[in-house]
Amino acid sequence: MQSDSGQPSVEIFDITIMEPMVTFTDLWITSVCVYAFYKLAKLNKKGKVHQYIRWYFLIMAIATFLGGILGHAFQYAVGLSWKLPGWLISMLAVMAIERASIMHAQPVINDKFGRFLEVANVVELLTFAVITFTTLNFFFIQVHSAYGLGLVVLPLHFLVYWRTRNAGSRIFFLTVIFATLAAFFYTSEIGIHKWFNHLDVAHTVMAISMYFFYRGALKLEILKPEDIKEEKGTFWQTVKDGFRGVSA
Repeated sequence: MQSDSGQPSVEIFDITIMEPMVTFTDLWITSVCVYAFYKLAKLNKKGKVHQYIRWYFLIMAIATFLGGILGHAFQYAVGLSWKLPGWLISMLAVMAIERASIMHAQPVINDKFGRFLEVANVVELLTFAVITFTTLNFFFIQVHSAYGLGLVVLPLHFLVYWRTRNAGSRIFFLTVIFATLAAFFYTSEIGIHKWFNHLDVAHTVMAISMYFFYRGALKLEILKPEDIKEEKGTFWQTVKDGFRGVSA
């Protein structure tokens, strides 16, 4: 059985597994998320920021598990519509990391702007969920993720790093930049082999990104007024510091 991605199916104990490597790399993301959730839950850092981050990993673990099993391995048996559970749940995960980022950045942003972002966080989720449900098009999942990570998580954590040199925020904004490679490989359909195609490469980038989000969460501390620096430096100096790992 040939999938749209071109990856052949395999049979294990007379059970057909569609896109086996795509399924495996999806479950690889699941494993990283479960590991991160377990470690962070055990650490049990206080505050809503850390609570939302833990939810992010748990929800993403569920989403990628369902995506691997229903959206790839057994899609031939359940149909295209069963991609929706994994897709829609992944949108909840993106919402969680957005919400964590908004709350983390509250000390360095305007209160009204913070409240606006919190409302927009819900509105964009509902909007893209309805569009995705009615179109069954993964493109809108990509747009939602691009908005959430690229226009909310990245700039907020960069701003926090700019104002405080918070090590956790540095890892977060750099990880979002790295994670854009997943979208590049997915849309360009550049793969290594039929057994490690563009979906596998994109999933691998995502798995690595999840691990670094976890590393960032370990270093993420609730901001205090004394953390905000009077001399924050220029935008470009902050960019250079971030990429060099220089802390002021």
